Amino acid sequence: MSVASAAGPVRLPVWRARLVLTVLLAAFAVLAGRSVYLQALKTEFLQEKGEARYSRVLEVPATRGRILDRAGEALAISTPVKSVWAIPEDVQASPEQRKKLAALLGMEPRELARKLSDEAREFVYLKRQIPPETAQRVAELGVPGLYQHREFRRYYPGGETMAHVVGFTGVDDAGQEGIELAFQKSLGGLAGSRRVIKDRLGQVVEDVESIREAKDGKDLRLAIDGKIQSLAFGALKRAVAEHRAKAGAIVVLDAGSGEVLALANVPSYNPNNRARLSGAQLRNRVITDLFEPGSTLKPFTVALALELGKVTPQTVIPTPSGALTIANYTIHDAHPAPSLSVAQVIQKSSNVGAAKIALALPREEMHDLFRALGFGAQPQLGFPGEAAGRLREARSWRPIEQATMAYGHGISVSLIQLARAYTVFARDGEIIPLTLLKSGMPATGRRVLSAETARAVRAMLEAAVQAGGTAPLARVPGWRVAGKTGTAHKQEDGAYAAHKYIASFVGLAPASDPRLVVAVMIDEPSAGKYYGGVVAAPVFAQVMQGALRLMEVPHDAPLTPLELPGALEGAKEST
Repeated sequence: MSVASAAGPVRLPVWRARLVLTVLLAAFAVLAGRSVYLQALKTEFLQEKGEARYSRVLEVPATRGRILDRAGEALAISTPVKSVWAIPEDVQASPEQRKKLAALLGMEPRELARKLSDEAREFVYLKRQIPPETAQRVAELGVPGLYQHREFRRYYPGGETMAHVVGFTGVDDAGQEGIELAFQKSLGGLAGSRRVIKDRLGQVVEDVESIREAKDGKDLRLAIDGKIQSLAFGALKRAVAEHRAKAGAIVVLDAGSGEVLALANVPSYNPNNRARLSGAQLRNRVITDLFEPGSTLKPFTVALALELGKVTPQTVIPTPSGALTIANYTIHDAHPAPSLSVAQVIQKSSNVGAAKIALALPREEMHDLFRALGFGAQPQLGFPGEAAGRLREARSWRPIEQATMAYGHGISVSLIQLARAYTVFARDGEIIPLTLLKSGMPATGRRVLSAETARAVRAMLEAAVQAGGTAPLARVPGWRVAGKTGTAHKQEDGAYAAHKYIASFVGLAPASDPRLVVAVMIDEPSAGKYYGGVVAAPVFAQVMQGALRLMEVPHDAPLTPLELPGALEGAKEST
């Protein structure tokens, strides 16, 4: 028997038992107090922590509105696609699965590995906007940690023909260029959101509530006529190729409503495939590019002189030897003549005649007319990148500058500004606002010239496209046409380039009751011909003829083949 057994059981001090009991009771009291604090007084904390593990707020994308032409044909539509994303730390994929996944997503295996290697990130996109069938094949791989959600991708049926009108959206379905950008707020709608409960695998197991309903974007109907647009783009593209030009632009306006029926640029691009997109392709030259309009400005100089009673169409202007020297600068004519009537100044495109007429006018009056025509101010179409052009204040004009401005030098305009200015002659002295949206209503004009002056100039413009004028190649069988050529040296680094030109033509038809205004610009034609009457006028004729037929505009001239004797020689004009 041991000593301990002989002495009986060991008795612990009473104070030790009481101390242990006290500590246990204190611990329970702390836990109870903490429980009361969290569950009764600080409930938001536990709620937030709990919801963070199972509750999610998902964005409900709004469907972007369609863009339609005036006939209701779709120019931009949204198609459903899928985006694949991952939680890197949850991804469990074999080397073979990773290889197949990279192939399906069109990614390099190294790029895929890089995106999945950062386990500190809770979310990473692997590929956005993939076709639903590809997304299905990704899902069939059964890789844990991979997820998908629905998005929309824009599709543009018109391709390069409509590119500069419609523009395109980015990967987040927000407008980046063109109409898509200009009307983003209306087209984009408003995304909604829903609260859901997800399990540990990220799958939605319960739809709790709608926080905000998605509001789909509104459809937009443009003034653009799809058939006229295709016609204009095709004619412009052929001309740029034929004359080996750097670029070209064309715009077609409805003279009654101010609607833009066609707007095209070359070079263009395919908005459905922008992998190799360049800045030159993106430029909407009709809206953003500025150039000296050359002789297309002469009709406005003559119109002001008629309006102020300085001349009549029959007034004879001396043009001896087709040259005029002002301040050591000599102005030349392509067709020298001893004298020309005011009407012939337009018909023959005389720089000397236009300069002499301009020098007889108050420079403030010239400036005010140009400003009233919209030069030097944005055209207010609401289109991205609208250029205002350059029109200096009249007080800074020297005589030589006033003279050269009469034939379009020393002033810069965009093609859309120039086309709009010619609505003054189409609408008997009124200028109208332009619109990219279909209106179907006559535009309310603002009077700039008297009806008599506008009609007189229109008659001169009609003579300019007849035999003996600078634009016989602009004539259209069956309709009377009025218009004016322009040929100007290009400016580079503040100086005129010796062998670089911009050829242009602006015209309207039918001359008896104008329905359409068409403006064409060809930048740097380099195939040997550069006059506006040879390079730009034929494009005008093709587009005008086709558009008048499509619109079923009644004929106002005999429908007989046109003879063009010596057309190329007559098409030469002063630059």
